[in-house]
Amino acid sequence: MDLSDTQHRLLAYLREHIARHGYPPSQMEIARAFGFRQNRSARHHLEVLAQAGLIELATGRARGIRLTGPGTAGTPGDGLLQVPLLGRVAAGQPIGSDPEVRRELTLDPSLFRLRPDYLLEVEGDSMILDAILPGDLIGVHRTPQARHGQTVVARIEGELTVKRLDTGGAEGNGGHLRLLPRNPAYAPIEIDARIVDFAIEGLFAGLVRPG
Repeated sequence: MDLSDTQHRLLAYLREHIARHGYPPSQMEIARAFGFRQNRSARHHLEVLAQAGLIELATGRARGIRLTGPGTAGTPGDGLLQVPLLGRVAAGQPIGSDPEVRRELTLDPSLFRLRPDYLLEVEGDSMILDAILPGDLIGVHRTPQARHGQTVVARIEGELTVKRLDTGGAEGNGGHLRLLPRNPAYAPIEIDARIVDFAIEGLFAGLVRPG
């Protein structure tokens, strides 16, 4: 199927947007970027790209666009990931968990060192020396186990935080642990896992920085 100049530019725009933000644009954003007066003009061009086998469109979703054609970003054979954004995590003092799914993002697997099970929005600046900034969306690989020095999402008395894990020689789940910030303005969080409600929720898998 022959594509118009607008449709070629739209395909390039979709690829660039997903590579930069980790998720596709909405039809409203497409209309604004291309100067369309109505969203249905954006929908028409998207449907042409879908008929050409270059994208897939999911019904009932504001950002339900998935790249499928040649040049699609992602790990060969894996395709793009659909990852739920569940809520917030503190990079500072722990904050209450917010487990409801806010939305799903379509993401390139190459953004992550581990496969993310979900995303959390970072609140606070205690991890800035590890380039984890307020507003970043961090991928979390769900696991109850972690090694010394790994960056983890931990639950302390029902509240979540992202920090580096310092086991201090503790064995298993018992003993004394510390959660280390990566900002000298913050003190480590001291944990006695024998008496505090504490759990590792998962490992930091990578991040997406909204534009």
